[in-house]
Amino acid sequence: MLLKSHTGEFDLESILFLKLKNLGIYDLGCIGECINLERLDLSGNNITNLGPLSPLRRLLSLNLSANRISNLEPLATCESLQSLNVAGNVISSVDNLHSLKSLRKLENIRLKDNTYNFTNPVCKNPSYRPLILEIFPNMKVLDGERVVGRGSDLYQLCKDIDDSIKAGMYKNGQLLEVRETEPWVDDSFWEIKRSNNAIVDEAYKQFSDVLHECRLLNSRAGHLISQNERNISLKNQPKQYAV
Repeated sequence: MLLKSHTGEFDLESILFLKLKNLGIYDLGCIGECINLERLDLSGNNITNLGPLSPLRRLLSLNLSANRISNLEPLATCESLQSLNVAGNVISSVDNLHSLKSLRKLENIRLKDNTYNFTNPVCKNPSYRPLILEIFPNMKVLDGERVVGRGSDLYQLCKDIDDSIKAGMYKNGQLLEVRETEPWVDDSFWEIKRSNNAIVDEAYKQFSDVLHECRLLNSRAGHLISQNERNISLKNQPKQYAV
């Protein structure tokens, strides 16, 4: 019933995409009957057993982040799997990933996600990345970082530059104090100098008047824009009815 209510489909075999995140699910039940499923998001639940997913041979993308998974072996039969996200689980060893070695199409694995502070115990092993790349020679993206293919060299270069900048900000483990930047010119540099010449004075007066008018127009325009944006946002709000 949960599957049907979230997809609107009454025939489980016709479901191609399924998003069941943050629902507190711990038992995957009959999800294996969705045999044509291609994309599945089960993030943010309490899943421990992946056995019901083993019949999903057409599954391309699987998001299992933020669960309580320690064993990935049931996914070995998902022969079409290309992308797997298991960040934020309890996978403790690289050996656990050996069971997926037969998945030749698997090219994107995420065990760690710094954006959401998701990780796995295995990520504490400093050599886990090269070990995973050894297990999966066709891997293109690991933990969101491109390791081979177009853009990988540029990504690594940017990462090295970023690491160098961060390293330069510290000395003996302490964050260096950054001096405040000084202006290139004096504060008075941009001030308009008054002149005794009557023509220049008149031009200055006219320029000041135009500048003042421009500021008024800018203020009015800003007010109208914000007012229109507010009106549009009110129109886009869903209507509520009281019964």
